[in-house]
Amino acid sequence: MSLQGALVRSLVRRAFGVVMSDDRRSYRGIEMLAGALHLADAIERAGSQRAVGVLLPTSGLFPMASLAAWTLGRVLVPLNYLLAREELEYVIADSGCDCIITVSPMLDFLGYEPAGARLIRMDALAFRGCPTPRWPAPARGDDLGVLLYTSGTSGRPKGVMLSHDNILTNIRQTCTVASFTQRDLLLGVLPQFHSFGFTVLTMLPLIRGIRAHMLARFQPTQVLAAIREHRPTAFVGIPSMYGALLRLKDATREDFSCFRYMISGGEPLPLDIAHRFEERFGQVIHEGYGLTETSPVTNVNRPGRARLGTVGPPVPDLEQIVCDPETGRPLAIGAEGEVRMRGPNVFRGYYGLAEETTQAFDERGFFRTGDMGRIDPDGSLRITGRIKEMLIVGGENVFPREIEEVLNRHPSVAASGVVGQMDPVRGEVPVAFVELEEGYELDERALREHCRASLAGYKVPRRIIALAELPRNPTGKIMRRALRDDLERFMAMGVPSERESARPA
Repeated sequence: MSLQGALVRSLVRRAFGVVMSDDRRSYRGIEMLAGALHLADAIERAGSQRAVGVLLPTSGLFPMASLAAWTLGRVLVPLNYLLAREELEYVIADSGCDCIITVSPMLDFLGYEPAGARLIRMDALAFRGCPTPRWPAPARGDDLGVLLYTSGTSGRPKGVMLSHDNILTNIRQTCTVASFTQRDLLLGVLPQFHSFGFTVLTMLPLIRGIRAHMLARFQPTQVLAAIREHRPTAFVGIPSMYGALLRLKDATREDFSCFRYMISGGEPLPLDIAHRFEERFGQVIHEGYGLTETSPVTNVNRPGRARLGTVGPPVPDLEQIVCDPETGRPLAIGAEGEVRMRGPNVFRGYYGLAEETTQAFDERGFFRTGDMGRIDPDGSLRITGRIKEMLIVGGENVFPREIEEVLNRHPSVAASGVVGQMDPVRGEVPVAFVELEEGYELDERALREHCRASLAGYKVPRRIIALAELPRNPTGKIMRRALRDDLERFMAMGVPSERESARPA
């Protein structure tokens, strides 16, 4: 089975029913099919012979463009419109895109026309008359279907090669653990160029016959309005989204009573947000986990069975182990090590990067996630941090997440990010950046005392710096690389230590 075959079968079955809606309109199955055929004609007129890029806001237009590319047997490249121009044009060149499906408002948002590929503006197409009738190009399950580029937290973005089977398998796995049925309505607010937005919020509902309503941007008031109007049953978001919804003064428990399943992924869910959300709205947030390389879902807490602090058991047909990161030796239940996995949803490799692909897998074929964690006796996974982000303070391993969890419990802290600073005595010491709640000012001494009550002394941040807004990637994950750059800049400017900042003016 191919993605295009699965999509066409589902859309034909619901030809005259609404299959998806967004900020602007709703789409019937026949409208999405006809639109894809018109776009396929436009791709051919553009002379495209290679990969097709999609540069669109979150909407029903995105799957329409995707189906057009697959209908012609092309590889789909979802393009991240939040990248810097140099990065975006690098992705276009690296992937071999020779045409890009977009709309004029997106180009206005960018402020430029990306170089390297011919642009097809959907808003300039007539979409009238009969498109060329065609059956989707045949594809095998192991054929490359999608090139999803990582956010490039170190070095240039890498193209993650996902096959048709990778995506279709992960859709089946996710539906099994989430118990999704055609009675569900998903509310989608994640970008469709992101793996969660692509697989879980776009392809999954369309292929499995589930309604989805898409919002182009996450704006808390608009999300609340959509909840009140559409009464969705499922929501997939990131922790900062749940935090923003908590700050809505007029949101009520009744507003959120329509949900049977609320999922958090993308970055660790602060326990404070989970507790406050349940207390105020009566909804348990079910934390999950996944990576672009795994299509993406690997773990999630099942509906009604959430274990806070864990990302839940693995999805079906996925082998998951914790290993010594140096030797690769599997560790016992409860021991902390690198999380590795093997299964039908794990990617084929990095596009054009043979050496990096080899390094991504161990000798048994397990994908090295680079995440540290431990598996509880019931099979639930706890993510404790990234190997590359681990600090070594006086010979002791320290993970930023543990410190951030404590900081986030303080009423003045909306969000935090911890990085390491080189130290001549201890090797490294933790430094925290915080984003403050409205109405609060930084009290570094109080925050350090708050940390001392819950953390060993060597884990207490050496200094705490307030930022108006923490740097985040397009999915809302705090970018520690950018924080490290900020730390270097602040050090060069002579940011005072806690003792110096406490001196009277």
